[in-house]
Amino acid sequence: MSFLSAIMEQSFLQHALLGGLLASIGCGVVGSFVVVRRIGYMAGGIAHAILGGMGLAYFLGKQPMTGALISAIGAAIIISKVSQRHNNNGRQQEDTIISALWAVGMSAGILFIAKTPGYNVDLMSYLFGNILMISTHDLNMIALLDTTVILFTVLFFKQLLTICYDSEFAKLRGIKVETFNTLLLCMVAITVVILIQIVGLILVIAMLTLPAATARLWVNTMPAMMFLACIAGAIVSSCGLILSYHYDLPTGATTALLAGLTFLLTIVTTDLLHRFSRHH
Repeated sequence: MSFLSAIMEQSFLQHALLGGLLASIGCGVVGSFVVVRRIGYMAGGIAHAILGGMGLAYFLGKQPMTGALISAIGAAIIISKVSQRHNNNGRQQEDTIISALWAVGMSAGILFIAKTPGYNVDLMSYLFGNILMISTHDLNMIALLDTTVILFTVLFFKQLLTICYDSEFAKLRGIKVETFNTLLLCMVAITVVILIQIVGLILVIAMLTLPAATARLWVNTMPAMMFLACIAGAIVSSCGLILSYHYDLPTGATTALLAGLTFLLTIVTTDLLHRFSRHH
């Protein structure tokens, strides 16, 4: 009840709750593609390369989220181009490039932030998120990015679904697999930028994949998976905010922990239900 009374009075809590709910939409839609396509490591590379763009933007006196978006899409395009090479060392080269982007992005971002004149930025808020500091501008940006993701998914749902499940079949159907792979990774990049403000760079992959992975244990179709993943993300982010408020805990870490526990609990529950159904 204390949280309910506080949220009626405090605008920052209202912004935090709305931000979590908005982020869960992009998280559920794009996270479903990430889980089915099994590109979590690529998403991780994009996420950690972002800090370089954020640090450079901050160093130049620009908006950090603008730098995040530009560097995220750039990293997505690079990773996509590398992953499209089908030689014997393709997979090893792909992993190496992702690791390099991961390391260079993180280290360059930290160095840019450290050398910024009048350095006063809280690096921990970038790494672990600070949902309580979300502004009206941030909410508008998240809503815009959500709209972009949803519109793209609706327009190209069949093509995206086909490349996720069977890229060879997609090629036979005349679908431009390489193009849609690149666009899918760009969609992942946009979603990562959204989630950075909620849980930060370190925990972004947890929130991108765990709600979708949880949903996949219950449903078989992609639309149902996306819908359930959005609901799971909304519940987890709301509960994480409430618990962090009551017990004075970091909101991002609390939210990610709840997402992980929900996934593990779902695995145990579905396994028990399958065993029960086999015996009856």
